[in-house]
Amino acid sequence: MSHARKAFHKRSLTIAAAAVVTAVVAAPAQADTAVAEVTAKAETPTLFDDAAGGESTADDPAIWRDSNDPAKSLILGTAKVGGLRVYDLAAHEVQSLPAPKAPSAEDEPGRINNVDVIEGANLAIATDRGRDKLVIYRIDRDRAEGPVKDVTAQNAAPYIFSADQDEVNEQATAYGLASWKDRKTGRIYAVVTQELNNQVALLELTKEANGTYGYRKIRTISFPSTFTLPNGTTWTPCEEPGEQPYLEGMRVDAANGMLYAGQEDVGLWRIRADLTGEPTLIDKVRDYGVPATWDADTEECVPGEDPGFGGDHLTADVEGITLIDRPGGGGYVVVSSQGDSTFAMYDRDPAKGNAYVKSFRVVARQGAVDGAEGTDSLEIVNQSFGSAYPQGLAVIQDETDTPTVTGDDGEPRDGTNYKYVDLRDVATATGLSFR
Repeated sequence: MSHARKAFHKRSLTIAAAAVVTAVVAAPAQADTAVAEVTAKAETPTLFDDAAGGESTADDPAIWRDSNDPAKSLILGTAKVGGLRVYDLAAHEVQSLPAPKAPSAEDEPGRINNVDVIEGANLAIATDRGRDKLVIYRIDRDRAEGPVKDVTAQNAAPYIFSADQDEVNEQATAYGLASWKDRKTGRIYAVVTQELNNQVALLELTKEANGTYGYRKIRTISFPSTFTLPNGTTWTPCEEPGEQPYLEGMRVDAANGMLYAGQEDVGLWRIRADLTGEPTLIDKVRDYGVPATWDADTEECVPGEDPGFGGDHLTADVEGITLIDRPGGGGYVVVSSQGDSTFAMYDRDPAKGNAYVKSFRVVARQGAVDGAEGTDSLEIVNQSFGSAYPQGLAVIQDETDTPTVTGDDGEPRDGTNYKYVDLRDVATATGLSFR
């Protein structure tokens, strides 16, 4: 979710009751607390969230690496109501796919929110936040009509959280996404979060007879929404009335079957990707435990005194999550700390408690590409992409692309896009080895 929109959501205090849990947070290892700085090498064309721009907003990128010719790899980026965009390694747009249409004029249109590429399957999966469904795409770099094609089997694509179209229109719908291919069975799964609620669903893709894909729901769980603090009191994060503290950013580590999930106003969780067992809270946002009261006149939450139970590395919202997968094992979990436009890195090994390691940010390069602020999501692949990115690529959403552009009415247009960062620069700036 954009930082601006989340600011609106923070105007209210959740009144929904939920199970009370005690957060279990791994003790951090000794780590450098200075934030490293890197710059981007390229950026995609600006998307504008207005009528002239097709109500398009950059949100979540995914990288499809062409194993036969890495220099021909592609970046998929969601544009919400604007559908799905496809870019090359030079950050040029090569294809634009529209979001699914609304069933009728009274219904909500499609809104492509998050996207994942399935490694080794030439498939991508996206959440359609407007229609409460998944959209499945096939990737073929040499396809004449464009490298990405919608191959969703409509008769096998049920609503994920809604019972009917009326519930879909209320928009408590499919939101965040993490997907993976099971290395033992070859089956493809997706974990999907629900906007406005703390529900998370596990789905399995199904291949239909005509080569299209559907999905079936396996189970749904609820993440905690009320927490026991060290002083014995309970705390519920501040949300809009009737909403629960929900999740969006997620990533599955297929090597060990772990799911990392960001509960936006709470922190970073770890749980088994099949949604069994209990979740572990790895790190907390800075304002974790801060009480707030709802002011009906100002329509804002008024925070009370900070009891000092928050973390040191994440400023709400906790947003996009990705992995830096080191050859031979190891690596890092990378998390977007949207509130302060930094990216926190944690040890990938659960046995080490996913200890915090380092943070970095993407800053402007003088006379060239601007930085990345208020990032919703990011993707990192630690493999060669040819001469442009020989040791890996990070693609990072920028919530406030600059310079500011004004419309015909003289008002600023809300511009977003994706930044391309050479992974060598991240390694150098952080002092970490990714090889």
